Amino acid sequence: MRALLAVLSLACAGCGYHVSGQGNALPKSIHTIAVTAFGNGSTRAELARMLPQDVTREILSRTRYKIVSDPEAADAVLRGSVVNFAAFGTTVAPSGQATGVEVIVNLQFTLTERATGKVLLQRNSYEIRERYQVSVNPQTYFDESGTAMQRVSRDAARSIVSAVLESF
Repeated sequence: MRALLAVLSLACAGCGYHVSGQGNALPKSIHTIAVTAFGNGSTRAELARMLPQDVTREILSRTRYKIVSDPEAADAVLRGSVVNFAAFGTTVAPSGQATGVEVIVNLQFTLTERATGKVLLQRNSYEIRERYQVSVNPQTYFDESGTAMQRVSRDAARSIVSAVLESF
């Protein structure tokens, strides 16, 4: 029995299993990354404004890469765009007012090795979803859409950096 456990342990040790977001599929020549301003093809400008900051923060907190502001001085350049933004009522009160909203954001992004122009990662259709509640009581109403956009931006940044690290 112990021999079987030892063989299984050795087999699993070399299987390549690792925690998501901890891998690194980028070339060893990449040390610096520039995150450019995101384009915006939607009606929500604040999301395109928040994304570069959140992606930068995520790269700094989860990786060994340095962020540089000048794309010409970077080893790799991340460019992105908010392609579409849509919000739909998912729950409706008897009065007909939406009390639950689902936000769907479509992004596209590309990570390019600056020196060679080689595309390291490209996603032309990347979807992020977020739900939030809306109060039906006018005295306690609080516009949750701003904080929902912050959550969407943070979630998108986490997802983008994971995709870069794992090359999904």
